[in-house]
Order: sequence, then structure tokens, then C-alpha cells
Amino acid sequence: MEIDSAEYQLRCQLTGHEDDVRGICICDKAGFATSSRDRTIRFWSPDESNHRSFTTSKILLGHTSFVGPLAWVAPSEELPEGGLVSGGMDTLILVWNLSTGEKIQTLKGHKLQVTGIALDGSDVVSTSIDCTLRRWRKGQEVEVLEAHKAAIQAIIRLPSGELVTGSSDTTLKLWKEAACVHTFSGHTDTVRGLAAVPGLGILSASHDGTIRLWELSGQVLLEMVGHTSIVYSVDAHASGLIVSGSEDRFAKIWKDGVCVQSLEHPGCVWDAKFLDNGDIVTACSDGLVRIWTVHQDKIADPLELESYAAHLSQYTLSRKRVGGLKLEELPGLEALQTPGTTDGQTKVVREGDNGVAYAWNMMEQKWDRIGEVVDGPNDGMSRPLLDGIQYDHVFDVDIGDGEPVRKLPCNRSDNPYDVADKWLLKENLPLSYREQIVEFILQNTGQKQFTPDPSFRDPYTGSSAYTPGQPSKPVAKTTFKHVPKKGMLVFDAAQFDGILKKVSEFNNTLLSASEQKHMVLTEADMSRLASIIHVLKDTSHYHSSKFSDDDVVMVLKLLKSWPLTMLFPVIDILRMIILHADGAAVLSKHVNNANDVLMELIKKVTTSPPLPANLLTSVRALTNFFKNGSYHDWLLKHRGEVLDAYSTCYLSSNKNVQLAYSTLILNYAVLLIEKKDEEGQSQVLSAALEIAEEESVEADAKFRALVAIGSLMLEGVVKRVAMDFDVANIAKAAKASKDTKIAEVGADIELITKQS
Repeated sequence: MEIDSAEYQLRCQLTGHEDDVRGICICDKAGFATSSRDRTIRFWSPDESNHRSFTTSKILLGHTSFVGPLAWVAPSEELPEGGLVSGGMDTLILVWNLSTGEKIQTLKGHKLQVTGIALDGSDVVSTSIDCTLRRWRKGQEVEVLEAHKAAIQAIIRLPSGELVTGSSDTTLKLWKEAACVHTFSGHTDTVRGLAAVPGLGILSASHDGTIRLWELSGQVLLEMVGHTSIVYSVDAHASGLIVSGSEDRFAKIWKDGVCVQSLEHPGCVWDAKFLDNGDIVTACSDGLVRIWTVHQDKIADPLELESYAAHLSQYTLSRKRVGGLKLEELPGLEALQTPGTTDGQTKVVREGDNGVAYAWNMMEQKWDRIGEVVDGPNDGMSRPLLDGIQYDHVFDVDIGDGEPVRKLPCNRSDNPYDVADKWLLKENLPLSYREQIVEFILQNTGQKQFTPDPSFRDPYTGSSAYTPGQPSKPVAKTTFKHVPKKGMLVFDAAQFDGILKKVSEFNNTLLSASEQKHMVLTEADMSRLASIIHVLKDTSHYHSSKFSDDDVVMVLKLLKSWPLTMLFPVIDILRMIILHADGAAVLSKHVNNANDVLMELIKKVTTSPPLPANLLTSVRALTNFFKNGSYHDWLLKHRGEVLDAYSTCYLSSNKNVQLAYSTLILNYAVLLIEKKDEEGQSQVLSAALEIAEEESVEADAKFRALVAIGSLMLEGVVKRVAMDFDVANIAKAAKASKDTKIAEVGADIELITKQS
């Protein structure tokens, strides 16, 4: 069966762990192992009585805190059934004999939690939040490297022998022996997970919500966007499929950079790995291990599927609130058996999936049903949202020491010690920060009196009192939902077959017109164009496929010679060439010279009256140029001409043209903030304000314009200019919008206007 074209379905759910399942290790044909916050490692073998399932054949006990990374040791004379290496919050690395289930080595050296383990021959290589990479040989530490400026979160060994590390400093590093030979920069937050893609490069998963595929040279081949929260893990299969696990409760399956399926879980997906046959194992915060399959004979039976659906339903119910109260915490109908004490006394009880209010009728001595309780119109807006869940507070916490700012959610009713512990574990931060986080929560939620938890024991000192190292004091910062915008947006979807068909159709039209026959593409030209399209369709080989100068020259020749009404499919080809690394490099030779083909094209397609199809494709093409840094100088040089040429696009009746123009404005805002160009920022701000004030502009286009305004005000140098343009009223109008995203960014801008 072609697994890359089939849909995954649940195969089985494995119970046994008593807390979050944190890690997965595939152990060749023998089975797989999982690690958990319950301090155990479980080894799962195929269940001989049920071909769909696996059963626990070993439980490994030895860590004194939660267990994270695992590595498989292949069978040998010393380990006839193979072994495992595990790392934990307790700073230890344990080596296990699977035949006996006993630990045979304890490796001590890391000062903080162990986050990654890789085998390099017979050596064990480990990483930690203490920023070090350590090498162990025959149970002894033989090498220590200060590998990153911040906590190291992951490590893998490539088939070619190099090691790769990912860190909270947002970078990946490639290591040959003890030397870092390359640093990969691009993620905007912690790099949490890594995977090797033989023959292609490295996959990285990040707190910034993206997955990237990197060439070993550092070139980004693909960026996969789709998760709505932290991405914890990523893995690749020989079929070409990729799987990722996230805080957003989904394991997502990707093909050629596109998400083709999302597997919902009743909790955070900490890890996801492929079995050899293409089945996927996921580790969830609900304590269950799940296996997903495309093989029809292994799909779960109806009872198992019903159990899975019940887990999802229960999770949804546990998150539901009515009138600001958690539904699951409301009493049932039995609470109405207790008489009220005063006339009109109200009580809210749970009826199914709803909360229902009752009032006590003193005269008739009964509870009268008032009706269902729902959140009022202002409830949602007044409580901040994080990962789809509302909280009383969502704080930005700056740990310092080169660490990115983290989101800390909490409710007024929560125990601050419990919140701190769970948050530190989730963020892979040292428990030594615990007391400072608790103090921070108490200060910022107005809780003046709180009794400390006397049962707490610091895992590093063993004492109940907090023993400071020298971590930076967490500092609260204003939380914004959508600004500032980081990174560039692109238009990377294309109907290649439709484009080629349209070019062929136009070519036949030219062939039938005697006065235009000199413009006709020959059979060889059409063949070359088909080859160009073939290269552009094959996104998985963008890192290695090439364009000749003749390829690009032919496309540019068409843009120059073909009739205006026939240009749009050719511009679309140009739009996609820009996203191809080699194509963009070849094209740049024809852009950065005296005969600037781009400016010629812009003047041509914006000639009055412009055709909507030409406007749409050309604005999208210009927007894509921002993705490649080699074109930034050109974009800055021609900024005034470009924006003037397309200045009326926001008034177009075509919503796609509006969105494309708004995206162009947003990308210009990001670039001009980076370059600290005040004149340019002022022009872009003016264009964005025009879009925001126009009532006929569609929601997505207006949203992007508002994000540009907020970003320019927050990180640019034009806040005072914006205030002069009465941006406060624009923010107020946006905040009142029925569109959630527009209302949220309106609130962001309003908050910026109030900052000193």
C-alpha cells in the first residue's frame, strides 16, 4: 500500500503510564520504548493475541524524576536483546539491559535536566539545559563542550556521522568531532525537536510553531506552517512523509511541505515517531500512547474508536466554561435536592454539556429553572486567550540569559506552586526557577497572602528552602496577540497544470492571428516551459534542482513581448521561480542591471486601466521577492515606485487583489523596521492606514494592514506619526469588529497607543 496517499486512522491506544508520555524510541523490529513523567520507561512489544496492539514487556524503574530522551542500543554479545539509554529531569543518564530490565550504568555530570541523547558508535552523547554537550565512553565522561548560549533542547546523529543540536537560543548547530562547523539561524524561538532526512538534510521543530527542512549548508528548503502552538517533535519516514507533534493537541502529517492530515488528541502531543511500516506512534499528555495506521487490517475496532472519541469529548468538556465557571466543576442535578436558604438564591448545576441556573422559590419550596448559563458578550474579550484556552492572566516572562520570552497562563483559582511546576516542566526550564515564578505570579495576580508548599524539595539541593543560582529575575512585559510581525509572508500555492494549459491556450490564439505569429512559442519553447514547470512542481528537490540562464531568459522574453492580456500565467511562473533558490539567483542577474526587467513589468501591468489578473499575479510575485534577502536592496531602492504603482489596489473589487496588496504592505513594514528606514516606514504606514479605514476591504486584507500598523508603531519609529493620523479611532473601530482577529489586533494597537 502507498502510505503517502492513504489516510491514517487509529490502530490502538496503549495504557500503562500514569502521567504524561514524553518520549518515544523506535527499537528496530523489537518494538518501541516510551518515557514518562511518571518516572518510568516502558518497552512495548507486538501483542501476539491481538495483531493490532502492543503490550508492555518491560518496565524500567531508576530515575527519580520524569524521564525524557531515549536512545536504542542495538543487540550485541553484552546486550543480547539490545539496550536503552535514558535521560531525566534528575540530571542522570541511565543505560539499561533489556534482557534483565536492569540499569547497568549511571552517567553523572550534567548540572540540569538532560534533554537529548544520541549514540555515536559506542559513545553516548548527551545534551542538557545546562548548555553543555557531553560525550561518554565506557561509562566515563571524556568530553564537555559549552555548545550553545542557552539551553540545548535536542540532539541527533546524521547518517554521515555529524551531530546536530537545537537550542533555546533559536539556532541549530552542526558538529564534526568537537568543532561546530555551521550554525543554522532562522527560527524565531526555541528549537525543540530534530530529525534526519537521509539524502536531504535536517528537520527542526520550534516553539515558533513551524517546522523547517534544512540543507546541511544551512539553506532552508522548506518551512511548514500549520500548528497553532509550540511544535515539540518531528520525524521523517522513507516514504517522504513527515510527522510533527504540538502543544496544539495535533500530530500533523506533511507531504512536500503541505499538511495532508491532522490527528487530534485529548492533550498535548509531546512526541511522534514513525514505525518502519509507516505507522505512527504518538505520546500524549493524557498518559496514553496511540498508534495510527494506513493498513486497513490494523484499524482499531469500534470499541477502541468509541473509547478514543470519548477521550476527546471528555477533554473538550473539561475545558468548557459557562459564566466563567468550569463546566466539569459544577455540581450535578443532585445538588437541587438540597433546599435553598433564601428566596431568590441561585445555583448553577451541570446538565449534560451545559450549565443551567436555578433560583430557590421560598414560597413553593422548590428550585425554579431560569435557563442555560452562557458567557456574556464581554467575557471572552476580557479574558486572554492562549492556544485556544481562556485564562484570567497570560503573562510574558523574560527568563533572561539569552532565553526567548515565554507565555505563562494562570487562573485566579490556581495554586501558584502547581502552576509554576507544570509550566517549568512544559518549558523545559530548571526547577530552580520555581520560587521566582511563584513570587512573580503572586505579585502580578494581586495575591498578597499565600501559604508556601511545605512539601517542596529542590531537586538539586534537596532542601525545602529555595537556593538561588544566579538566574535572571523574571520580568513581566505587555502581551500582544498579533504584533510585532516577524518574518515574511509568501504566496507559494500554484495550479501548475492550469498555468501551463493557459499558456498553451494563449499560444494557439497567437498562432491563429497572422499579425502575431512572431510571438508564438515553438515546440522546443513549449517543451522548455514544461520542464520549468516540472522543476517548480517538485518542491522536495528545490535544494538540488537547477535553472539555466536560458530558462529564465525565455520567461522574461515572454513578459516583454506577449500581449498585456496574456501576461498573467507567465507572471505566475515568475512568482514561483522567485521561491526556488537557484531560480531566484539566476533571475537576480537580470534584475540588478541597467535593463531592470521588474520595473519594466510593473509599469506595463499597472498601465491604466490595469487588468485584475495582471495586478493579482504581479503583486503576489513582488511579495515573494521579500523571502529572498538578495532582493531586499532592490525592494528598498524602488519602494516609492512600487507602492505608488499599486496604491489603488485596496479599492479593487477583487478580494484576492486586496489581500495580495495588503500582504505586500505588511512585508514592506517588516523589512523597513529591520532597516530602521523612517521615511519608508511613514509611506508604508500611510498605505496601511488607507486600507484599514476603507470599509469595502475584506477581513483578511484589513487584518494584515492592521498588523503592519501595530508592528510599525511598536518596533518602528513612526508611532507619533500614527497618533497624528488618529490611529486611536482606527483601533477602536477594529476592536469593535465581529471578526475575532481584527478585534484582537485592534486591541493590540489600542494598547500601544496607551504606552508612554
